[in-house]
Amino acid sequence: MNTAAAVTRPPAAEALSDRDQQILAFERQWWKYSGSKEQAVRDLFDMSATRYYQVLNGLLDNPAALAHDPMLVKRLRRLRASRQRQRSARRLGAEV
Repeated sequence: MNTAAAVTRPPAAEALSDRDQQILAFERQWWKYSGSKEQAVRDLFDMSATRYYQVLNGLLDNPAALAHDPMLVKRLRRLRASRQRQRSARRLGAEV
């Protein structure tokens, strides 16, 4: 058995930029920052909340992000899908 292969990260995880990895780390523990999440996003990443969520949504669809932190990405995908269902139901006037 090749122990070096078992210890190293999958090659797909290396495709993430430092900023992308920092965004995933922030999502994993954003509640540790005082104040609002939007303010923490501005302070840490120097981008608007809207732009941050655009980047995050792109990351959730990136296989490299899934390889980097599968549990977090799957959890965020579930939250996104749930919110999309709720928005669709509100638009259609249905109960969720």
